Amino acid sequence: MTYDDIVAAFIEPPATPIAAPPLPATSARRLRDALEPIATQGWWSRPAAERVQALGLGFFDGYVWGRAASLGTPSPATVVATFGVFAPELLAAVYAHGSSQCSREDVLAAREVGATESLSRVVSPDDADAIATPLLGALAGLDATGRPLFAGLRALPTPESAAGRLWRAAELVREHRGDGHLAACVASGLDVATVNVLTELWLGFAPGEYSSTRGCSAEVVVSTVERLTDRGWVADGALTAAGRAVRDELETATDRSQQALVDALGDRLDEIADRAEAVSAALLAARSFPHDPRKRAAG
Repeated sequence: MTYDDIVAAFIEPPATPIAAPPLPATSARRLRDALEPIATQGWWSRPAAERVQALGLGFFDGYVWGRAASLGTPSPATVVATFGVFAPELLAAVYAHGSSQCSREDVLAAREVGATESLSRVVSPDDADAIATPLLGALAGLDATGRPLFAGLRALPTPESAAGRLWRAAELVREHRGDGHLAACVASGLDVATVNVLTELWLGFAPGEYSSTRGCSAEVVVSTVERLTDRGWVADGALTAAGRAVRDELETATDRSQQALVDALGDRLDEIADRAEAVSAALLAARSFPHDPRKRAAG
């Protein structure tokens, strides 16, 4: 799959605009969504994707190996456990293939150079610094206990350019929240398929529309929807009030996991989010991130 295929499948605006899902108006969620397009330039942008593909990687194995590389060269089982929200067999195979194609140093460098190039096209050094500097300062002081992807990424050298620092800061916020979200999922006792189906219905996707991208087969999705229907959490392919309450609690727990970051940013958070939203809007206009607002909210 070439990058142009990725653009056609995910990035080009749909003929009929997709409505944004109703999301909690919390500071942690606002910061996350404002930064999401910036954080993901290591795989969604053309400069990064084409550099990764030049190493012999496809889009998905480049994404998996590129994120996992912050951990060093972990085993497939470790990557499955750390990522958490993908079907284990799929993720293990994709990681094993991706990590066999190029070195850790090469995939990290390709992502950094590509993401930095992409961001340099839409944000000035001063504007990038205005977001990155307070974020990196707050992130440096956070406890990383139980946050392997956040800790691994924070241990990497910080890029020197303003655009690179912005990308790294946004990535760190993303991994910080992702590690917290996985902890919330584990504490809930829900399995991978259940979490994915709850999330896609919560965001307005049809059953399987999003969870299939996480490796859930059609059969698994059908059986999961049946189980959730029996529990009273789903009816006619949509969440019931009880099902929405379960997914809302996952969101609340994820937000709680980021309270230390929210507190560290204090009254600077809204200004940072405002600035990040402007950069993210420029990335969408540049066709460097998917236009589906549900995809942005899901991560």
